[in-house]
Amino acid sequence: MTGDESLLSRLANDSDEKAWAEVEASKPARAAGDAHDDKLAQLLGRLEKVTGKTVRKGDGDAPGDASTDTVHDLQSLRSSPAAVSTEAPTPLDVDDFLPIEPKSFREMDITDSEVEALVLKFLLARGDATGRDVTDQVKLPFVLIEQMLRTLKSDQMVVYRDSAPMNDYVYQLTDLGRERARRLSEHCTYFGSAPVALDDYIASVKAQSLQKQHPNSDDLKNSFSDLLVNQEMLRKLGPAINSGKGMFLYGAPGNGKTSIAKRVTKAFGQFIWVPRALGIDGEVMRLFDPLNHEEAPLESSGGLLQQTKIDQRWVRIRRPTIAVGGELTMEYLEVMLNTATGINEAPLQLKSNCGTLLIDDFGRQRISVDELLNRWIVPLEERVDYLNLASGKTIQVPFDQLIVFSTNLEPRDLVDEAFLRRIPYKIEVIDPTESEFRELFKIMAPIMGMECDPEVLDYTVQKHYLQAERSFRACHPRDLLKQIQDRCSFMGETARMSRDGIDAAVDNYFSVV
Repeated sequence: MTGDESLLSRLANDSDEKAWAEVEASKPARAAGDAHDDKLAQLLGRLEKVTGKTVRKGDGDAPGDASTDTVHDLQSLRSSPAAVSTEAPTPLDVDDFLPIEPKSFREMDITDSEVEALVLKFLLARGDATGRDVTDQVKLPFVLIEQMLRTLKSDQMVVYRDSAPMNDYVYQLTDLGRERARRLSEHCTYFGSAPVALDDYIASVKAQSLQKQHPNSDDLKNSFSDLLVNQEMLRKLGPAINSGKGMFLYGAPGNGKTSIAKRVTKAFGQFIWVPRALGIDGEVMRLFDPLNHEEAPLESSGGLLQQTKIDQRWVRIRRPTIAVGGELTMEYLEVMLNTATGINEAPLQLKSNCGTLLIDDFGRQRISVDELLNRWIVPLEERVDYLNLASGKTIQVPFDQLIVFSTNLEPRDLVDEAFLRRIPYKIEVIDPTESEFRELFKIMAPIMGMECDPEVLDYTVQKHYLQAERSFRACHPRDLLKQIQDRCSFMGETARMSRDGIDAAVDNYFSVV
């Protein structure tokens, strides 16, 4: 293997940072007849041939020059589906998309004025801050912010108040800067992370789409490992989850429809990247939601994926599962503008992209079923949604999530045939069998701090279910054992299953059922 082929092989290895360092070290301007740069040009040509991606050169660079953008593009190849090595499929728990730290405002599709506005509003709220404090706030590279702060100082918007470690300064607004920051805040008070361009977000959803993930039976079993789900149910769920489209889960209450829906996302890849905020024609839309998104930061390491190489405007989260029930209104499905702050809040379907959106207790929402279905009938078909901003502009965004409708009612009684056609899978969650019901008691008893007494369990099944002609429900073992636990705690006794305890629990639980 030649030296260049060895380097090419090492570049395909995620963990070999030395190979990337060699490319980084090759950036100085090429001298005439430099054989080393000739080899680098050949290496880049091979990368282009293997990946099908043209490696950009900087504006004004001579042919064959390794520009400052070259390393960025090489790193970007890692996030492309056409990876250097395609011998084995990508594991579901590996990030398919990596936001690499930008080198310029132009690369981010953001103007200097937009970033200046964030900096000035932050300093107005903070009073004074170091350049690195500003960098941490707007989530942009220090070198770009330092240059901007120097420009703001030249424009007499900020002054140096003090020096700071690592060749930094403490900055403070002048009277002129303070006045401009106030005017900017009147339009929008947002001064958080610099927004990500809408086109970049659309590209990220495409790269991380559920349509690209095809979980198999092993993935499904792992995601439902903490639930007792029979094999027939898994066989029905498998194709529905693999399709990445939508499904109805219907059946009697208490059999785990909501629990099943909340575990569907686990069958897909673990993590995705989402922007903290989107920038759309000068307007800011907040997308990352700590209430609905679980952050999963990268582990600190000295490898290729160290934090300093990642665009900090993005957040790594677990694939989201967002559940809404009877509280759902039409406002949740549209862009909501906070008139006091001027900040837009992304709708639920946008926050759930690349994940699962669960509509629980479907049919009992505060909006009518027809109104909800009419809102989504086109997005479900076209996989894109159209959102109206307060400015009057309409934008097209991805509609890329698994929609799960969970209901105790018959789907045909709720919606018409046209909508049912767009939800291809209708799965009934049936009552557990007697053996499954007994197994649930055996699973739940230790969790409730007691042993499962076989004699009491036989008594429960025979008297309170078979003789009473009562249907088994998956939630009953948990709920009855919880009542026994509460009763024993009140009486100062050790929690244990007994006939008296079961009789009292059944009397309370089924008194009006």
